[in-house]
Parts: sequence; C-alpha cells; structure tokens
Amino acid sequence: MNRNMNPIPGTEPIASNSAPTSPRDWLDDILNSEARDERSSYIADAGFTARVMHALPVPLTLPAWRKPAIVALWGVALAGISLALPSAALDVVREGYRLIGAQPVSLSGMVGALLLAGTLSWTAAAYALRESE
Repeated sequence: MNRNMNPIPGTEPIASNSAPTSPRDWLDDILNSEARDERSSYIADAGFTARVMHALPVPLTLPAWRKPAIVALWGVALAGISLALPSAALDVVREGYRLIGAQPVSLSGMVGALLLAGTLSWTAAAYALRESE
C-alpha cells in the first residue's frame, strides 16, 4: 500500500505513533503557516546565542557505578534480613506459594493472563518506540 496515499479526504497524514487523523482545522492551518513564516526569518544576534550556550555549565551526570552499587546494597540488605529472620522469610515464601498454588487454573484464566501479558507487552513496545515530540 502506498504510504503517501491519504485514505480520508480533507486530512493530511501524520506520524504512525500519533493520534488518529482528523479533518483539518482552519485555525491550525493559519497558525502553522505563520509559524512557517517566522521559522524562515532569522534574527542576527552577532553570536550572542552561541556565547550564552557556551557559558552554560555542563549538566551534571550520575556516576556509572551508582546503579550497580544500589542494586548490590539492596541485595545485601535483603540477604541480611533473610539471614537475621529466617523463619519470617520462610513464612513469606510459604504463604506466597500457598496463595499462588491455591488459584484454580482454567482456560479463561489462562486466556485472560495471556491477553494481559500481550497488552502490557504491546503497550511497552509502543511506548518505547514512540517518536519524541
């Protein structure tokens, strides 16, 4: 199918990750044409903008070791809690198993779980692949 072909008369194609097409609005057309005119005109500033951008401080970045260190610290904390309170950790695991194991398995339950997993996967993929605005 030709991607340039417009299936709805009076609308213009928009990005695939955007909202569905709608009829053109006269106010949007006016605003877009004026914005196009303004974009084409350049105001000479004798390098002022470049000097200001150069004078700005460099944005702070977090060290690369921060995330692995936090994960390791949480792991050590959980291991310490499970060693300090072995019966509590064992009770949590047993109750979790009883809660999950007590659920009846049915065809409708499996279909619902698959639909939920598919919906979440497609939503995550659409979010990850969206075009930045």
